[in-house]
Amino acid sequence: MPSVLSSISSLLLVVASCRQSVEAFSASSNRRQVVSHQVCNSALFASRDDGNNSNEDDNSRPIQNNNSQINRREALRSALTGAALATSSTLITQPSTANALSLPNPFAPAYTQSNNGRYIPGKRCTAYLVDTTIPPSLIPYRASREAAILKNLGMGYGTSKAPFIEDDITLNNMMNKAVFGSISAVNNAVGGEGADLARNGENYQSFIFLGANFDDTFTAAAAGEEGGDAQLAVGLLEDICKPKERIGNTAIGLSFCPQGCQELLDQYVNGGSESALLEGLKGKGVDEQLTMAHLPILRFAQKKRFPLLALAPESQDLDTVRKGGLQSLDPEKREAYVADAQGFIALTQDPRFKLYTEKSLFKDFRPSSAAVASDEAAAKAEQGNYFAEKILVHEACATCISKWAASRPDALVVTIAPIPDVRFLGGINGRVPRISQFLNKDSLVDDEAVTTILLNPNAKETLSESKWLRLEIGTSPRNWAYQTKVADYLWFSSMPKVNMIPRMMNEQ
Repeated sequence: MPSVLSSISSLLLVVASCRQSVEAFSASSNRRQVVSHQVCNSALFASRDDGNNSNEDDNSRPIQNNNSQINRREALRSALTGAALATSSTLITQPSTANALSLPNPFAPAYTQSNNGRYIPGKRCTAYLVDTTIPPSLIPYRASREAAILKNLGMGYGTSKAPFIEDDITLNNMMNKAVFGSISAVNNAVGGEGADLARNGENYQSFIFLGANFDDTFTAAAAGEEGGDAQLAVGLLEDICKPKERIGNTAIGLSFCPQGCQELLDQYVNGGSESALLEGLKGKGVDEQLTMAHLPILRFAQKKRFPLLALAPESQDLDTVRKGGLQSLDPEKREAYVADAQGFIALTQDPRFKLYTEKSLFKDFRPSSAAVASDEAAAKAEQGNYFAEKILVHEACATCISKWAASRPDALVVTIAPIPDVRFLGGINGRVPRISQFLNKDSLVDDEAVTTILLNPNAKETLSESKWLRLEIGTSPRNWAYQTKVADYLWFSSMPKVNMIPRMMNEQ
């Protein structure tokens, strides 16, 4: 407050001094006018007979008056300008005080007038739909929309695999398609109003795959909770399982559990102790650390009384295939794992699956030793056995899921699997429609009945060599017909870094 009073007093002093100077200047100007008037009159009387001189003197008087008025205006203007400059310099240089009554400085830079100059990052969404454009793009969804998307998935609507731009646009319907067509496409993609309500009944089931590596990436760790992937999975499951359609016909599949552990899982869901389950899984050779990572999901299933499905082949069978290929596996066990043998064989010749094998499946292959890596023939043979092992795991898991759902109308199976087993839609998730149609010729299960969500993915897990997430495989012109997106949704526990999200559209 004292600083403001001092500024006002200094301003009044400057204005007063300026007023005195103006009045003095005006008085002197008046005196000069009187003297000049007398001189002009004398000259007029002295040369009364000379008409030319008389006319010159008469013309000079208004010129002198105008000059006097201009001089007074300039003096007043310069005085006021000086006063304003003096006042502004005082306000700018006056130090700010902590007094609550102190006024803000209007001349301060804009970046210092809010948040004390601190950087506040913009808010980003945590749920993204991967649109099937070429190349794929990301459509972010606000937090207020997330629960509705998951609820519609729980109601069995699935996810559209068609891009939003597949509308015929003409000059007559251009604006109609651009506005209303896009809205309808988004609603269909998330199962909202206008979605295909015929997706229900005895011959229809839906499937959701949650890809999680349980490795606490940046977005999982930033959420501030240990086991961020498992916590996020439980959060999604709670919204997915809210619709009444999920009562009595919903199961949770576990790709890390061998099928021989099914009895242990049933006992746990029916009220068994957690310690007994952990001991039993450890005795079956299940990775103890992986079991602990899944504990929040196991507890959720027991609380809701949802069946838990053990999906993976037995560890000794996988060791046999890893060493000698599929032909070394016992035929009876092979038939138990592979229901659709012809479709299983034919799939390996599909161009889209070949692209998936080259661009995704083989990217995780590592030779067992340096000696094998240096021997080209040995490395190729080991890679072939690795391929046989992975496709057996994918086929066995998909067969187990489809068998459980086939006898239950409107059933839903939510499967927890590693990201490499579901990314680019060619692993477990890509086999379910074919096997479902093999088990039931009238099955309505198709690609849109299967939804894949990656939980807290990072660039490395999507096979990207940069900081950006990789959204597709098949970017060359010869592979455009088989281009496949990484998943249907990307879901994060916290805001992802801005340099992770490529080709982002406007949020919905």
